[in-house]
Amino acid sequence: MILDFLNVFIFLLVGIFMVSITLLLSKLVHPRKITKEKMIAYECGEDPVGETWIRFNNRFYVIALIFIIFDIEVVFLFPWAVAFTKLGNNFLAFADMMIFLAILLVGFAYVWVKGDLEWVKSYFTDHGEEVLKSPND
Repeated sequence: MILDFLNVFIFLLVGIFMVSITLLLSKLVHPRKITKEKMIAYECGEDPVGETWIRFNNRFYVIALIFIIFDIEVVFLFPWAVAFTKLGNNFLAFADMMIFLAILLVGFAYVWVKGDLEWVKSYFTDHGEEVLKSPND
């Protein structure tokens, strides 16, 4: 049994050795001259304007996560649809996908009710006035 995994173990050791040698060589031969230009924040070849540590609105992050979650879940539908005819119209496979879609719809409804799908959110002041606020405000 152990001999079955000998190839995997040797491959793992060679991989660790190669990564270690590469990191060690790069540490030994890299230039160590620190200049002012090297220490500024890199902004796609442009000179940075203002502070480099600014606060981003977390709506960018939330909307990106929601997109990735729903996009990946929708990708699971295609292989299931292709394999469904080969399963002989099995009710269990159909019920499993309906449960999956129900969980997906519950998550979608939660995000919708919470208001995370709206790019411009409205906030209420202490006096009850509605104020619209975009992510860049």
